Amino acid sequence: MDSGVIFDIKRYSIHDGPGIRTTIFLKGCPLSCWWCHNPESHSSFPDVIYRPDRCIGCGACEEVCPERAIELTKTGYVVDKERCTVCRKCALACPAEAREVVGEVTTVRDLVREIEKDILFFDESGGGATFSGGEPLFQPDFLIEVLKVCRHKNIHTVVDTCGYAPQKTLETVARLAGLLLFDLKIMDAELHKRYTGVSNELILSNLKWLSGQGFPMIVRVPVIPGINDTAGNMETLGKFLSTLPLIPDINLLPYHSSAREKYRRLGMHYPLNEIPAPSGDQMVLIAERLAQHGLNVSIGG
Repeated sequence: MDSGVIFDIKRYSIHDGPGIRTTIFLKGCPLSCWWCHNPESHSSFPDVIYRPDRCIGCGACEEVCPERAIELTKTGYVVDKERCTVCRKCALACPAEAREVVGEVTTVRDLVREIEKDILFFDESGGGATFSGGEPLFQPDFLIEVLKVCRHKNIHTVVDTCGYAPQKTLETVARLAGLLLFDLKIMDAELHKRYTGVSNELILSNLKWLSGQGFPMIVRVPVIPGINDTAGNMETLGKFLSTLPLIPDINLLPYHSSAREKYRRLGMHYPLNEIPAPSGDQMVLIAERLAQHGLNVSIGG
């Protein structure tokens, strides 16, 4: 696959693997986590973000839309997503930049060229390129081709994955990448399905297999108050991780609500409006509970 869809590139990242990194965000994800901080990644196709605070009500977007998918209502302009084809004409016509298309098609060659711009920082810091999302394995052929080219150019790579992918795909990616960041969310299968849309059976199976193969890996656990921060979930999590063939380091990621505005701009419902961020003391207690299982636990990215 020579091309894929990405929605962001963040340079000088220090939280997505060792050293200074360039993080590439791929669109598309098989999960629908309630706390997802990149809702623009859910679809594998480009999306249109609307910023009503910038809108001047000129009507240019409505006028140029070939599908007549934009309509002025009492609460502002709304888009019929069933009719919208994301042709970009509304964003190009908007004089106030109230509309923005998120997601663009890029080739393997062009993406690697962007990554290569930061090689000096990689060499000096021991960094490299990190592939995140969304779920990067949702575009497996594209990801694999980029990883192959990066390996050929001696660029260290990290893949951040939820683990919900065929084992053969995971194996291919793991053999090409220098490190996996494996997201582990909830241990109970039914609760996992409720809050992410899928069972965790495949995820846990893949994690066990990857550990048994000895692939370099860090397990990252988002801490969501009232959902997965319970003593029961953390106890089950600790027991599971401590019995893996090769016990990985654990990185706890505290929940934050900074994505709330993204949901609004995308016209999406944000399901966790009332959830507070965990306190520092709460994070320390969870880390200590997991450490009792002999795990090496850190807090933060």
